[in-house]
Amino acid sequence: MAEPSRRAAVLGRPIAHSLSPVLHRAAYAALGLDWCYEAIESDAAGLPDVLAGRADWAGFSCTMPLKRAALDLADEISPLAAAVGAANTLLPRAGGGWFADNTDVHGIVAALREQNVFPATVTILGAGGTAQAAVAAIATLDLPECTVLVRDITRTVEVLATADAVDVEADVDVLAAGHPALEADLVISTLPAGAADGIADRVWPIGQAVLDVVYDPWPTTLASAAKATGATVLSGALMLLHQAAEQVRLMTGQDAPIEAMRAALRQARPHSGL
Repeated sequence: MAEPSRRAAVLGRPIAHSLSPVLHRAAYAALGLDWCYEAIESDAAGLPDVLAGRADWAGFSCTMPLKRAALDLADEISPLAAAVGAANTLLPRAGGGWFADNTDVHGIVAALREQNVFPATVTILGAGGTAQAAVAAIATLDLPECTVLVRDITRTVEVLATADAVDVEADVDVLAAGHPALEADLVISTLPAGAADGIADRVWPIGQAVLDVVYDPWPTTLASAAKATGATVLSGALMLLHQAAEQVRLMTGQDAPIEAMRAALRQARPHSGL
């Protein structure tokens, strides 16, 4: 069998569950590229060796626990990745070294636009890395402010730093089922599976949109409740699709074949809400 013309991979630990190979391989097939996309197990300590031995590769997708470590090892960082404080993409630079970028923000924005969600008010649940990407997405949507509701008010330093970096005014408060900020046009839950169950049992108005970044298992309790009372519900699988599509574009220089990637993801995870 002939060697592939280029190689790319997703890096992280654990990595066996990653759907990045499904998405990227589908893109290569649709684009007619004889590229190889692998899944490579690596933690932060092992990342330098992984990169050093693969300087000629087309790029890497980085998942946990490498999104911050990728910034530390990059020779150049996009303003967006710097603002978010995390990189999920490493690209080779022409002069050597690595360029760190973040496509999670693109994934959120593209998911909303695909579903014709154009909010005037936004509330984000959670304060982790995905919440930081959501705040940056708010800036991309040209919205001046958002509310961030968290379970632990002491763990908001990083999300507030992102808000400051992208010039978004973030009002932080404690998450509670009756909080008026849950009436926002768009609610983005970046909480882990099950963590939003306590606020699910409320009336989610018709015309409101809820993006739950969890997609396995799907539907979440939050997604089911919001859909039942009339809200527009978006699965995190849609964000996953579009962030991977942007990585494909960055690595190959070609527009990503979205529908081919969508079909592959649906086949791999038929119950992901895509």
